[in-house]
This record gives sequence, structure tokens and C-alpha cells, in this order.
Amino acid sequence: MPTAPLARTAAPTATGPAALPLAGLLTLAATAFTAALTELLPAGLLPDMGGGLGVSESRVGFLVTLYAAASFLSAIPLTALLRGLNRRTVLIGALTGLALADAVTALSSSYVLTCAARLLAGAMGGTLWAMLAGYGARMVSAERRGRAIAIVLAGITVALSLGVPLGTALAGTVGWRAGFAGLAVLAALLILSALRYVPDFPGEPSAGRTPLRRIAVLPGIRTVLSVTLLLLLGHQAVYTFLVPFAEHAGFGHTGLVLFVFGAATVGGIWLAGALADRRLRAALLCALGLIAVVMAALGALGRVPAVLVVAVALWGVAFGGAPTLIQTALVDVSGPEHADVATSLQATVYNVGIAAGSLTGGVVLENVGAGALPWTALPLVIGAVLVVWTARTCGFPVRRQAR
Repeated sequence: MPTAPLARTAAPTATGPAALPLAGLLTLAATAFTAALTELLPAGLLPDMGGGLGVSESRVGFLVTLYAAASFLSAIPLTALLRGLNRRTVLIGALTGLALADAVTALSSSYVLTCAARLLAGAMGGTLWAMLAGYGARMVSAERRGRAIAIVLAGITVALSLGVPLGTALAGTVGWRAGFAGLAVLAALLILSALRYVPDFPGEPSAGRTPLRRIAVLPGIRTVLSVTLLLLLGHQAVYTFLVPFAEHAGFGHTGLVLFVFGAATVGGIWLAGALADRRLRAALLCALGLIAVVMAALGALGRVPAVLVVAVALWGVAFGGAPTLIQTALVDVSGPEHADVATSLQATVYNVGIAAGSLTGGVVLENVGAGALPWTALPLVIGAVLVVWTARTCGFPVRRQAR
């Protein structure tokens, strides 16, 4: 059977850069949305799922942990194992696995079977996190890379800020099984969309494949990963316990605080998409610097309601844009051809940062109190600022040279 030629990265025209392949990029964004919502939806359905599976709410919460653990453990080995396959084949395979896992979750009455489905979903999620940003980067020319990555990563933000609360409300109305069935259908539809709109790219031939350890030591890789770790440690130490912090500050509308942060992250992603291709270094320094200022403001004046709300909004804008900027820098230093492996390393570091940051925040909350959380995060964020500032030639160069 004859096959269609492989699609190539978009190239600039004589009058400027090629138009963004929005249908393909939005397919990748919707894939990120589906994976993120699959991971987090059980957290909003603890009582209903517990009753349906005949287990306690704490054991339902463990389903989120299982997904995260499988994602963390599988990102690097599965990415390395699948490097030789065409990229769209891997994408469709991961979506198929995600659809199957969600369908099994929707139908299962066995907690053990549901746990197995969550492990499969997590492994597919880890594979997707490692490839989505790099895939989007390969679909456009270098000067549009930051905007493409911002569109793809917007799927995660939409899942966090809108998908989880709306999905929880919908599942509460029609039943939690219908919620996971809907995710399975969405994943299946995305397979069709990927076949129609997402170009294929060849995998890396085994003869010329760069070993993973050599990619890990490429100039700038460790610098970008260190910024990722420092930012996530500081951010997660406070964000995980934002509700207790708001209560400590005497602010009664804790739901409003979370909504303000989530809504503001959407604006941050838009700004990152507009600036990443032209002012990546400056934009990241501003985002990290703003987070540092917010932590100081929350630590000193967090008990003032107006300061709390405004600071959280600014924090949301800054943090919403930071991952896009950091991931664009990572693709720049690795090159699109090694982006999947580099991003799998970042996904692992990201999860380590989330876990360690949450643990650190919990220890501080338990032993010192909520008021100390911003002061705990501040030196970590300042450390990230200093790493970016000093990486003037490698990692976050003054003059961006995207490959």
C-alpha cells in the first residue's frame, strides 16, 4: 500500500513565517487537556467513586497517586524505547491506551482493575508529556516555536482551571462513570483528529541515534532543568497549601483565591506565546522576578485581603507563562530532533519538584505555620532567577539562537 510522504516542519515564506497549523496544534492541546483531566478527575469524585468501587475516599485518592507515579516512572524509559517509531504512531498509540484506560475505569466495579487502568493511563500520560511540546515545535518554523508550544501547553491550563471543576460538576450530575466514558470518547475522537491534522515525523534511526546520556549533558540542558526544579519546588510549597494560607490570612473566600489563580494563568500563557519567540530570556526573568515579588508580598502583607487577591492574580499570570518559556528554552538547546528525550527528562524533574515542594510545604505548615510558606519559597525562586541571569550564553542566551 503506498504511503503519504512525511510532513515537514513549516517553513517561512518569502513574505514571512508560515501560518501556524492551528488544527494540528489544537489537537495536541486537546490531548494535553484529556491527559491532565484523566489524571485529576478522581480527586473531585472521591465519595461517588468510593461508593461505586466499594472502597474508602482515601483509596480513591490513591488513584491520582498511581497515575502520577506511573507517569513519573515511565516518561524516560518509554520515550527512549519508542524513539525509533514515527511520531504520529506513538501519539496515536498513547491516545489509544488512554482511551482504553478511561473506558475500563468507566466500566469497572473492581478497585484492583481500576488501579491497573490508572497505571496504564499514567504510562500513556508520561509518554504524552514527553512528546507534546517537542511535537508542536517540529510543526512550525523556529521563529514560531514559542507560540506553538504555548498553544499545546494551554491544554493543561484549561484542564486545571476549567476542566476539573466543570468535569467534577458534570460527573456529579450524570455519574462519575459517564465522566470517564466521556474522556474515553474524547481520546478516540482525538485519534481521528491526529490522523487528519497532525503531520507525521520520522523517528530516530538506531544507527544515528544519540544516546540519552549524551542528550542529558548537552550544553544548557542541565541549566534549564535546574530552573525547572527550583521553580516547582518554590511554587508547589505554597500552591499546595494556598487554601490553608488564605484561611491563615483571614480571607474567607478560599474558592475565589483558587479561581483567580487559575483564570490568571490563561493570561500568562497568552503573554508567553506572544513573547517567547522574541524576548524569551527577558520574559522569563520578568516572570520569575514577579513570582519572587509575590512571595515577599504574601509573606509581609498577605493578611491584607486586597494584597492577597492581587498577589495571587499576578502569581497566576507569571506562573502561567513560565513553563512555556522554560520548555521553549529546552527545545532550543536540545534541538527539535532531541526534544522528546529532553522533555522526558524535564517531566521527571517536574514531578520531583511537585512532590518535593509539596512535602517541604507540608513540613513547614505542620511545624512553623502557614505564614512561613512564602518565605520558604522565596529563596528557591530567587535561585531560579539567578540561574537564568547567569546563563547568558548557554541555556537562556541574551540572543536566542533556536535550532
